This record gives sequence, structure tokens and C-alpha cells, in this order.
Amino acid sequence: MMCRFFILVIICCCFGCQQVEVPKPKAFLRLEYPNADYKNIETVLPFTFKKNKLSTVETVEKNKQPVGLNLNYNALNATVYLTYGAVDNNLKTFVSDAQSITQKHAQMAREVSERSFENERTKVYGKLYELRGPVASQIQFHISDHKKHFLTGALYFNARPNYDSILPAIDYVKKDIVMLMESLHWKN
Repeated sequence: MMCRFFILVIICCCFGCQQVEVPKPKAFLRLEYPNADYKNIETVLPFTFKKNKLSTVETVEKNKQPVGLNLNYNALNATVYLTYGAVDNNLKTFVSDAQSITQKHAQMAREVSERSFENERTKVYGKLYELRGPVASQIQFHISDHKKHFLTGALYFNARPNYDSILPAIDYVKKDIVMLMESLHWKN
């Protein structure tokens, strides 16, 4: 009887102490960004706007002339590229080119939403496009006064476009882009 008891204890010890593998529950990465703190900036180009202090401004030149700005979000690994053009009987070409670039990105998008922007007081008119899905640029926009100035912008991340992973960062920068559009003033 005692022998059976020892055999039972040995069997229980050998097989009863195995660790049961339990899959970990799904979790979401919690990303927290600082509250946006906007300040008005003067640029070398003929416009001013409010930008988030989280971003840094880099002037882009071509033939030693300023043609645009890069708003670098180092903490988010993202950049908003701004390109300026002077309107001289070429507004339709500028708008067509901006829409063409958006359409190229839209071919890979699952969804494209378009939002118009008009401010009669400051003479700022434009469109904001948000592209959802595995696209290289998730936000595209263009603004103009329809007479002298045209500005295009595009958001790019320096990472593979995994839309679900970068969505919180897209939403954060989109608020800054909307602020840029709402606060933009042409200098002349």
C-alpha cells in the first residue's frame, strides 16, 4: 500500500508541476503626446502661421531662394512638407498638380475624406485631404488666396506606413495642420 502511495506521489510530482502556457491578452500601446502649445511664427516666405512648439522649422531653398518649409516632428518621426508658389496666371496648374499628387496616394488608400476651408477675412481658401490606409502620405492640403499665393502641404512619416500604428500621431499632427490653415496670414 505504501509503495502505491510513493508511486502516486512521484507521478504527481513529475506531471503535476508543469507550467500551463496561457496566451497574453491583447494590449494597445498607449501613446501620450504633450498638449499642443502654438506660437505665431514669421517665415522668410510671404506668410505667417501658428505652429506647435513640438515641431522645428527648416527652410527649403532652390537656387538660393526659399521655396518651402519643413515642419519636423522629431519625437514623432514625421515631417510636414510645405511648398510655396507665387500665383501668376497659373492657379489652375497649381491646383491640378496638388490634386494629382493626392490622387496618386489615393490609389493605395482605403478611404479619402476631403474638407474645404474658407476664410474671407484673411483670404485663405483651400482643401484638406485625409487618406486612410497604407499610404505614404496620410494628409495632403493646399491653400491659396486665389490671386498671388499658393501653398501645398503633405505629412510623411519616416517609417513604413502601418496606418493603425501611426494613427495617434496622424491625429496629433492633423490638429496642427488645421491650426496652420486657420491661422495662416498672407504678408502682402
